[in-house]
Amino acid sequence: MKNTIKVERARHNLTQQDLAEKVQVSRQTINSIEAGKYVPSTVLALKIAKVFEIALEEIFELEEGD
Repeated sequence: MKNTIKVERARHNLTQQDLAEKVQVSRQTINSIEAGKYVPSTVLALKIAKVFEIALEEIFELEEGD
């Protein structure tokens, strides 16, 4: 699954730690999601979308083979 979290964080001037605190996870979790090593739960994905105030589909996109 591809995501644009890093781009959105830059747009909103947020560090990985800032975003992690807002969605109540560790910075390592945010790092893993950005790197494509971890697929977030639906709840976490929705929380991230809410922080950025954009639709879930604008952040996360399925890749072929997902």
